[in-house]
Amino acid sequence: MRRRMRGYPRGLAIAFAALLASCSDRGPEKPPLPPENPVTSSTPSIRVVQPPAAVRDRLRIHTVGTHVVPEVITAPGEVALDLKQVAKITSRIEGQVERIHVQLGDRVRHGQPLLAIESLRLDELVQEYLVTKAQTDVAESGYRRTEKLAADQIVTERRLVEERGHAIEAQARHQHVREKLLNMGMTADELRELEHGSHQEGHRYTLKSPITGTVVAQNVVRGQGISPGNELFEIVDTSRVWVFANLPIEQARKFKEGDVGTILPKGGEPLTAPLTYLAPVADESTRTIRIRFEVANHQHRLKPREYVDVQLGIASPPTLAVPVSAVTVVDNVRGAFVQRETGYAFVPIEVGREGGGWIEVRNGLTKGAQVAIDGVFDLKSVLLKEHIESGKGP
Repeated sequence: MRRRMRGYPRGLAIAFAALLASCSDRGPEKPPLPPENPVTSSTPSIRVVQPPAAVRDRLRIHTVGTHVVPEVITAPGEVALDLKQVAKITSRIEGQVERIHVQLGDRVRHGQPLLAIESLRLDELVQEYLVTKAQTDVAESGYRRTEKLAADQIVTERRLVEERGHAIEAQARHQHVREKLLNMGMTADELRELEHGSHQEGHRYTLKSPITGTVVAQNVVRGQGISPGNELFEIVDTSRVWVFANLPIEQARKFKEGDVGTILPKGGEPLTAPLTYLAPVADESTRTIRIRFEVANHQHRLKPREYVDVQLGIASPPTLAVPVSAVTVVDNVRGAFVQRETGYAFVPIEVGREGGGWIEVRNGLTKGAQVAIDGVFDLKSVLLKEHIESGKGP
């Protein structure tokens, strides 16, 4: 380079050397600084709290272990009357209402009188019943007497046959009237009372309740004329009700009659009930299967036509799980408070399915860990308070 610069003027050589020196002073470019790793809520630090004595007294600890966490299916349902617990009271005779013993809203017992009906037709049948009964007794008595005379050869065989025919005919007429009265609602005991007592009140027929329940409909007043088939009362017993729901076909296949479900009334206590019916045919419009539960409703908490939710659980193998009450959320992170020597540490966890009051733990806890299941809210409050007082914020 020096040899090649000898032929140039001195000033030009000096300028060229200065240019080379300036280029060498810049050096290589500095590499960019690596970006800072942001702290995300997915990897929060474990925080330990020391609760005061008042909070410790309210704590209850659970040892983490395996438990069956059923897959729970929930569907909307509706309460309906159990049709075996419904009675529509109608008259089987024509007449006029003479007296009403109950009214809308009354609780009635099985066999309790509801109303009395005055009926001339019933009176005629009662009189006919008593007449045919007397004729039957006379005919049978004559036949027995003739039978004895025929045995002693005092009367002819023809006379015996005639008397026997008369007895059979009288018995048939009497039985025909008896069946009419029974079909009208009279009982065998009432007919026996007619045979041995007065029949002056026979045309007043009393309708009685066939079930125990509540009068929910009254369509009759005193003095009203009625005909056979007229609906006079409706009585229902809600101590047992039906609950209907609809499930998609693929879900309905997982259950069978006898499985136990849970009925969840809005604002009420849950009730358990057996599954007693799965429709063999899917609904044409919704392509769902109608199911029915029979619910013991002794306290009458469920009201027919009320909307409820129904739950059915599908059993699954045991898995690591904790009670649902052990899980809480802090800083948008789900976790549990684990008991340690230094206090209670809020440990983030990954959860899975939930059912039957249990929730699956997929990550964050190990078998044997001690977690708080009561007093969790108190621990959370202490944790948030400590962070606020430290100026870090929650």
